[in-house]
Amino acid sequence: MSRALNDPVDPPLGPLPAPVADLLRSLDAPPRLAAHLRAVHDVAVQLVDWVERRYPELAVDREAVLFGAATHDIGKTVHIAELSGPGSCHEEAGRHLLSAHGFGPELARFAGTHASWADPAATLEDLLVSTADKVWKNKRVPELEDLVISRLARATGRQRWEEYLALDDLLGHIGDGADHRLAFQASFPVYA
Repeated sequence: MSRALNDPVDPPLGPLPAPVADLLRSLDAPPRLAAHLRAVHDVAVQLVDWVERRYPELAVDREAVLFGAATHDIGKTVHIAELSGPGSCHEEAGRHLLSAHGFGPELARFAGTHASWADPAATLEDLLVSTADKVWKNKRVPELEDLVISRLARATGRQRWEEYLALDDLLGHIGDGADHRLAFQASFPVYA
């Protein structure tokens, strides 16, 4: 686990927030989960940095997005089989786990909303976490990206095509690093 959280990677991946790393240690989380969360969190940092640069007038809760990316799959500490196979049991388990460890519902929600991005109540923060969880491995989901584009165009008054081109360029750039992130994650065992 320590290696997944701290080892230098080329290209570099930033560290998880200390409270999240501490929580993963206390839960004896699988090393592969820690590596996955670190990779998705790093992509979320890139997304939020881009949003802040391109849309300085847009209020985005940076810390919430980064926390959400760093914990979105925390329920897989309970449903370990979902680390290597399909399943959604980890979503509600993650919410409960985060709540039980003192995190409020405004942060614990990401454990569930990362998979329910089509919900009309999804915020831009929810959509950014969902996007990070897809594009870290260079998976593009046009319907999800359309929601992000719509939110950005509505907030700025810019044309949708303009927002599409900008987001597409960013996600293509982030996706270029997917092989390194996938190799990093795969280098850790599912079970501790």
